[in-house]
Amino acid sequence: MDNEVYTFALKHTINEIRNVCPGITNTFMFKEDGEIIAGDEGTPEKMMVNVVNAFDGIMEKADAIGGIECITLECNKGRVDVSRMNDLYLVTVTSKNADLNYVNTVIRVLVPTVLKLLEKIGSTPIQNTPSLPETKPRIPTIEEIKSSLEEKEEDELEEKAEEKIKAKKEPEPLLPETPVNQLIIENLGGLLVPSDTVRIDSEVLSQWEELYEGKKIEEVEIETFDGKTTQCKVKPIKDSKYEGKGIIQMPEKIQLALEIKKGELVRAKPIVS
Repeated sequence: MDNEVYTFALKHTINEIRNVCPGITNTFMFKEDGEIIAGDEGTPEKMMVNVVNAFDGIMEKADAIGGIECITLECNKGRVDVSRMNDLYLVTVTSKNADLNYVNTVIRVLVPTVLKLLEKIGSTPIQNTPSLPETKPRIPTIEEIKSSLEEKEEDELEEKAEEKIKAKKEPEPLLPETPVNQLIIENLGGLLVPSDTVRIDSEVLSQWEELYEGKKIEEVEIETFDGKTTQCKVKPIKDSKYEGKGIIQMPEKIQLALEIKKGELVRAKPIVS
């Protein structure tokens, strides 16, 4: 691509950045070798040369660690940022009252977009076409880029809204009615018996798991006939003499909490998450 066209495009971009970001006082771009590519209309060339020379020593030392991605210098009146973009460096000088979030957003959106556009134009093969009047490439303004981003966000929001509406229309699968079994209390004790776990006939547990399509039942809710309830872990009964007899083995701690005892009836139902 012709250097004059390249420089014009970058200068136009830099001026656009200053126009929409009043907090920027000076901005320009230079190459790794120190060649100044473009600067805004309000920044003297002598000032740009002095800044590049000031950073020259830092750039040389940084080569040993793979180069520099960003440098920031702060003072009472504002700050200076040097950001690397491909093989170029962008220098922005901002006042202390500048909205840095807005400035950084504009720079991250506009400059890479223009560089990518110029790179694409430069890599396009030239075809034999009739001569046309010389024209300058049109660089999109920040307002146009903002509008494009806003349209994209609106489209994404519409898609999400449609997905939510569709999800609401689709009926949720109905869970089966929770079964309740009446069981007779038997004591459960021993040194290694956990105090927060009851044991129920394995046949009852199997019926519950089958009802809930194979989900493993690990907790149950116990309810007394006077309305007291508690939730606890559950395991199958080990003692074969209690199988098929509607028994619930319960530690003393749970019995005391529910104010019940051996031989009384309780209701038990599975807890399915």
